[in-house]
Amino acid sequence: MDEIFLAQRFEEYRTHLLAVAYRILGSGSEADDALQEAWLRLSRADSEEIENLGGWLTTVVARVCLNMLQVRKTRREQPLADHEPAELVTGPENDVVLGDSIGLALLVVLDRLSPPERLSFVLHDMFAVPFDEIAPIVGKSSTAARQLASRARRRVQGARAVADRDRQREVVDAFLAASRDGDFARLLTLLDPEVVLRADQAALATGAAAAVGARAVAETFSGRAKGARFALIDGRAGLVWMVGGVARVVFDFTVSDGRIVAIDLLSDADTIDLMDLQLPS
Repeated sequence: MDEIFLAQRFEEYRTHLLAVAYRILGSGSEADDALQEAWLRLSRADSEEIENLGGWLTTVVARVCLNMLQVRKTRREQPLADHEPAELVTGPENDVVLGDSIGLALLVVLDRLSPPERLSFVLHDMFAVPFDEIAPIVGKSSTAARQLASRARRRVQGARAVADRDRQREVVDAFLAASRDGDFARLLTLLDPEVVLRADQAALATGAAAAVGARAVAETFSGRAKGARFALIDGRAGLVWMVGGVARVVFDFTVSDGRIVAIDLLSDADTIDLMDLQLPS
């Protein structure tokens, strides 16, 4: 196959291959290195014998990345702290890469996986590569490759859950501070434009009112909540107002993408008794 034509075909798959390499390695510069090695291997191969060039290149990039991960583990190196490749910010693979951006928390847990676990998880869960194709790359059976991905998935999901809880606490803490300070502008940044404030019948009887929209909810809380304190409500970050050591009102928050989308004011004693309320010291 003509080298110019071969280079053109390689470029057709570049963005996809870069996404695969970046997802596996977590380093833009190392992903570039993996693609350079893949091109060298393609240029030396008998390209006329390659039936599925995209699949062949994906396999080659995966093998190169696996080798790089194994060397990194052996040398106990940390991945380079660089940014994602510019092509992925605007390229067609951005939904795959940016839809679950490689944040610090995810990088930490990925780096704790074995290279075969990490590769199996990324190829299958992020790029839908069948386990039959992953198996020869990691030198395992299809069943073993599936188990590697499953084990990695559980650890990644656990890390995400912790990160989500931490992020929710940050948002609730910021909401409480802004409410006490009467910082209306800050409250608006923490509330989703379509946020909903709801109240049960017991809360309504004490004068609480429902509200819809960021401005209405911010007006309700601005300069208030001075008697509320942070609490874990069934494991989630929230607020509670107590009288004589007894919870009288629970502020149950729903947080999505870093913003509050709903607040439920609960005052029914029976409902509160069923909740697991923890007050950090």
